[in-house]
Amino acid sequence: MWLDLKVQRRMQAAGQVFELDVTLQCTQRQVVVFGPSGAGKSLTLKAVAGLLRPGQGHVTLQGQVLFDSHARIDLPPQRRRLGYVFQDYALFPHLSVRQNVAFGLQRGWFNPRRGQRFDVVEQWLQAFRIDHVGDLLPSQISGGQRQRTALARVMVTQPQALLLDEPFAALDHDLRQHLREELAVVLDSTGIPLLLISHDPQDAVVFGQQVAHMADGRVVGD
Repeated sequence: MWLDLKVQRRMQAAGQVFELDVTLQCTQRQVVVFGPSGAGKSLTLKAVAGLLRPGQGHVTLQGQVLFDSHARIDLPPQRRRLGYVFQDYALFPHLSVRQNVAFGLQRGWFNPRRGQRFDVVEQWLQAFRIDHVGDLLPSQISGGQRQRTALARVMVTQPQALLLDEPFAALDHDLRQHLREELAVVLDSTGIPLLLISHDPQDAVVFGQQVAHMADGRVVGD
């Protein structure tokens, strides 16, 4: 079991109350959290990444406690060593593809220089077949190339696990299938654990060695 998760959080906005109460034990290397929009999937992913602080519970990754409400442990996101890819990819618009990928290697908030080259960055640019657009801005490349850039940016940091939030939702059908195949190859070659959230059944088919079904803030089937 590489991830042990039990988190609770009560949220209220615009007169609406949502109760997140998730228990999940990831026993397979590739886990898909599947369910409709509004089920609490993204909130769960953020709790693992340290972007959402649960009211109660714990998060343990590879035997390391990332969060424990009773022990008052709450590691900041940068210390959790997780590769988080947002649904909108969250690329820096003023940085080139190569600079975006290299950003994770920099200490502090200094942007990588445009002419700077790192062997590990070039390795992942080539692995995701975006080395030929390395000097272009995110606005100058396709949606699929932006997704590859976001994936390369997290992989370059050698994360303990990969967290993907609806990674193929913004792409057309043919491109989704192609990038699923590319990602599957990378996961097999690196052995990195995956936690992917999606409402697309095909993601569960391709990556779901273990599938957790979510509804109304809870895992209702595994």
